[in-house]
Amino acid sequence: MKRIVIVLLLVLVAGVVGIVRSSSQSGTVEELRNLVSHDSQGDVREEIRRTVELTPGSTVEINGINGAVKIETSDSTTAEIYVERKASSAEALQRRKINVETEGNLLRISSEKVESGLLARLFGSSGSENISLKLPRQISLRTKGVNGSVLVGEITGSVDVRGVNGRVQIAGASGTADFKGINGNVTVGLKELERAGVSISGINGNIELNLGPSLNADLDANGMNGRVISEIPGVNVEQYKHGKYSAVIGTGGNAISVKGINGNIRLTRTATPVTASTGEAGATAKADSK
Repeated sequence: MKRIVIVLLLVLVAGVVGIVRSSSQSGTVEELRNLVSHDSQGDVREEIRRTVELTPGSTVEINGINGAVKIETSDSTTAEIYVERKASSAEALQRRKINVETEGNLLRISSEKVESGLLARLFGSSGSENISLKLPRQISLRTKGVNGSVLVGEITGSVDVRGVNGRVQIAGASGTADFKGINGNVTVGLKELERAGVSISGINGNIELNLGPSLNADLDANGMNGRVISEIPGVNVEQYKHGKYSAVIGTGGNAISVKGINGNIRLTRTATPVTASTGEAGATAKADSK
């Protein structure tokens, strides 16, 4: 077994040496030097500023962001977009680009990889970006693949948040809400629910649901590694075996479906909308001992 490991290591080393030798005339060795000459991000900055018109009921999509996303909302019809990008070098900054696109009632902000050499793909960094938006309140929001926190003010439409490595805080949303694959605490204000209700799954963190004063719903939680706690008068949580919980909120109604949660769920009523203008979209999820 030891001989096989040694042979594999020798083959790997020989392959790397061959790549470097075969590419030395085209500057690959110099490229490798450039890749390892910077060991910290933040040496190079780039700013993107845009202002676009958004009609009421538009959808905003944010995809593939390596950094935090902060959204403030107001009664306006314009979107103010500010992106701050950082990298260890100009070359690293150019390995990815940020696209800001509008199409009808859709505003999309996304990242795109730029073609680069083999060594850059294997060893090079591509920087990070922080997104700050000032948007109309009358929108729906979809985010996917964010490596950072997502803080959002009150919106009148639905929200769909997936694949976030950081805390998620939504001051207010109406209609439907979907949260999937989040590594961090989740706080969301829900004013009204449509028939599709709320779906929450694959969350590694605590969840706080701030429900509107007249919202009625049926909560069903499965696969819980934690507890469901109600701070709403008259709402009792039923606990079953194997991490299953249920609760009737108000007179009952559309579904709040929860599964696969590594943390606690807290149910509250809120009479005053919470805000994300200071970067704290509502109270942070409170940790409870299990």
